[in-house]
Amino acid sequence: MKERILETADRLFYLKGIRAIGVDTIAAEIGISKRTLYNHFPSKDALISAYLERRFVQPRPSDKSPVEQILGTFDSLERRFSAKDFRGCPFVNAVAEMGPSDKSVKKIAIDFKESRRLWFRDLLVKLGVADAEGLATQLVLLVDGSIAQDLVRDDPKMARAAKEAAKVLLAGAGVRLKA
Repeated sequence: MKERILETADRLFYLKGIRAIGVDTIAAEIGISKRTLYNHFPSKDALISAYLERRFVQPRPSDKSPVEQILGTFDSLERRFSAKDFRGCPFVNAVAEMGPSDKSVKKIAIDFKESRRLWFRDLLVKLGVADAEGLATQLVLLVDGSIAQDLVRDDPKMARAAKEAAKVLLAGAGVRLKA
């Protein structure tokens, strides 16, 4: 039951917004009582935290080269942008909806964003980039910027443009790119 609640909350929170969806709606969608929902999640805040933690997925280990993994991020984004249900980054959306005073949501969002930056940094260290910290930050800015541009323009090619910018940054850092 807990997983069904989380699956339903995930879908509804992501597609319609956290503030727009109450626990009544989630319970009704599943066909359970609010009491049953609250037996698994004592508050809507607890359900929101569980939803975000569920979305906090680490990148899978890969046999691809660090450059392929970095640039592949933008290919994945382009595919995701093309999906009809794409509504941006659930962590950014949650902070925007809940406001900066919601410390638990903000902490999960910061932890997620930092985990992505560290993933880029670790790949850049493998490539021998001198300022892996700085370049990792620039790459996450490209990711977030392409997401924002796609949301505004509804144009999956924003990820391709970000990928081209990433190539320029990588080459500028001395990373050899395949022709």
